[in-house]
Amino acid sequence: MKLVIISDTHGMHEKVTIPDGDVFIHCGDVTKQGTLEEVEAFNEFLDDLPHQHKILVAGNHDFCFERQCSEAEALLTNGIYLRDSSVEINGFKFYGSPWQPWFFDFAFNLKRGDELKAKWDLIDKDTDILITHTPPFGHGDEIMSGEKVGCEELIKFVDAIKPPLHIFGHIHEGYGITRNQDTTFINASTCDSVYEPVNNAVVYDL
Repeated sequence: MKLVIISDTHGMHEKVTIPDGDVFIHCGDVTKQGTLEEVEAFNEFLDDLPHQHKILVAGNHDFCFERQCSEAEALLTNGIYLRDSSVEINGFKFYGSPWQPWFFDFAFNLKRGDELKAKWDLIDKDTDILITHTPPFGHGDEIMSGEKVGCEELIKFVDAIKPPLHIFGHIHEGYGITRNQDTTFINASTCDSVYEPVNNAVVYDL
């Protein structure tokens, strides 16, 4: 099964070359302003994709999925929206969650420590593909200053349940793939640090 993964397109998904595959995944920040109109446009984009399955989690720019969640979710008729929930495809369990360590006044902010841990504790322990917007600490989370800003509680949880694949975005500078002995980590941010959609979609074969 071939996964095609992007993230952090900020309304510029039409500028991204999307390879063919079985499952298309967007790891959040679909929108720039977080409006329902942007979600409607993204839903039309999904309709044109050939992938049999299309999965989305929200990101910190996607305000409407937090503040107008019923309306935003109702507009997403051409994909599967995961918010602290899972879907099984061809025997693989995909779990998605939008939360992140507090970042200015954006959407889906939670304080580091217990608040975030409570969300990660909801993740199914038999998850095969974990989709979050935030990176875990130490993987795809280094900003231009050299500081690592991923979630410490998330990497503790991932190390405990050992999913084969953890995909995310949020930190544009962290685009790329890292691994430990149990998990492959993919930061699929499409935009770079100056919000140019220059990074390729990541293709991963399960």
